[in-house]
Amino acid sequence: MDLAYIPSPSTGVIHLGPIPLRGYAFCIIIGVFVAVWLGNKRWVARGGKPGTVADIAVWAVPFGLVGGRLYHVITDYQLYFGEGRNWVDAFKIWEGGLGIWGAIALGAVGAWIGCRLRGIPLPAWADALAPGIALAQACGRWGNWFNQELYGRATDLPWAVEISAGPNRDAGTYHPTFLYESLWCIGVAVLVIWADRRFKLGHGRAFALYVAAYCAGRAWIEYMRVDEAHHILGLRLNVWTSIVVFVLAVVYFVLSAKLRPGREEVVEPDRSGAEGEKKDPAPAGAAAAVEAKDAGDKPSDTAEAPAKTTVLTKPEPTGTAPAAGPDAAGAPEAEKL
Repeated sequence: MDLAYIPSPSTGVIHLGPIPLRGYAFCIIIGVFVAVWLGNKRWVARGGKPGTVADIAVWAVPFGLVGGRLYHVITDYQLYFGEGRNWVDAFKIWEGGLGIWGAIALGAVGAWIGCRLRGIPLPAWADALAPGIALAQACGRWGNWFNQELYGRATDLPWAVEISAGPNRDAGTYHPTFLYESLWCIGVAVLVIWADRRFKLGHGRAFALYVAAYCAGRAWIEYMRVDEAHHILGLRLNVWTSIVVFVLAVVYFVLSAKLRPGREEVVEPDRSGAEGEKKDPAPAGAAAAVEAKDAGDKPSDTAEAPAKTTVLTKPEPTGTAPAAGPDAAGAPEAEKL
């Protein structure tokens, strides 16, 4: 009697003529689009501008891919630099092997550069993108299904994944840890969205919640895996990494809530508005000049009126002394006029 199980693809690549279409790459690309789409919606809802998330993602995604690959190659160096290995394989990212820890760490560096160029705070941008990153991971984990990797211990559960025989693996049915992590990441995204709406998380706390929640799930999922890995005190390296990063995320969440409660009121300055304010005084100055000109014209009109009144009421002096005689007696009458 055949047991129920999840079949694995016979191949992880489909050739469209000379162009290879790899399932692992497709899952990563879909995850990036989902993260940017959801992040953009959340950013605009926070008062940011449409397109800002995508502009910064142009910096964050390449840095994240490099960081994820570096972490994988460094922690699993024996796969590429051991005896009988080809170091060139370290650059074959399409064959799988991205460490989320390195992707987030170096991706944050790229995001910081992008945020600096746009003049916006990195924590606010990270908060907007946090649930999208979790969904991107949920999509990306299905790339492991295409490559038949990252499975757990053997099991006969109905949802076990079938693995075919291959290099460093035996045929059989195993725990689909890639599926467990994908579902966990979806739950993390829902948790962050709910908590952010309920408690108005800000200053990087939504991102910290995502990190802590993901690490909590990654620890027990990692413990189920059977692929080769380095161990420290009986635990896989990624289990220790999950514990350390979980503690750091919780500490940041608590301290941030005490030092900077609430949420940012402005996440993206309106640069065009600022430039407009600088240009406003120019028209005001021009209007003032016009008013001053008009005001200057009016006094000249009023200056003529008193001159006419003076002529009518009092004759201008001629500079010659009045002659003595009868006309002199009439001089006072003229002054009265």
